Amino acid sequence: MSILESFVTLWVVIDPIGTIPVFIAVTAGMTAAARRKTALLATLVSIGVLLFFLILGQILIDALGISLLSFQVAGGIILFLFALTMIFGEPKQETDLKSVVDDATEPERPSPAIFPLAVPSLASPGAMLAIVLLTDNDQVAIANQAFTAVVMVGVLGIACLFMLLAEPIMKLIGHSGAAIVSRVMGMILASVAADAVLSSIVEIMKTGSL
Repeated sequence: MSILESFVTLWVVIDPIGTIPVFIAVTAGMTAAARRKTALLATLVSIGVLLFFLILGQILIDALGISLLSFQVAGGIILFLFALTMIFGEPKQETDLKSVVDDATEPERPSPAIFPLAVPSLASPGAMLAIVLLTDNDQVAIANQAFTAVVMVGVLGIACLFMLLAEPIMKLIGHSGAAIVSRVMGMILASVAADAVLSSIVEIMKTGSL
């Protein structure tokens, strides 16, 4: 997979734009300094979670005796279903905002930087699967894996910047604009997921085994 494909895949599954309304909701009433701290902490936590899957994800798969081709097919299907929710389901910000509102009165809630910003908004299940698929030890050189990690950090850095600039961005594009962007990203992700599944099936047919 090319660097551009890696960037597009990570951009779509991390969805920096879709995180903006969530950030606005969970930091409502905070001071500017507190909002900056929340954005930075959410970014660092999501980097840590995705790096864990980048480094140890395939090791865990191998320890369980799961073929990477099988995981790639399953991951592609899950990413495709995730893309369908982006296209046909409620926009990311609407579902996450409902969660924030419904649980607002519950005691001892974790920091909003951890939930819902870092997980599952930035380090989503789709992002965890994608990072494992993009760093296949059997097909991707260590240098390329390291570059994928840099790309991942770069996308999360952009997400952090978007959170810091959340209010002016939302004023510019509005909730409708954010929903449109989310659905376009869903179409791109669906194409990437379908390609992952088809390429895995072709490889399985070539080798005759998982």
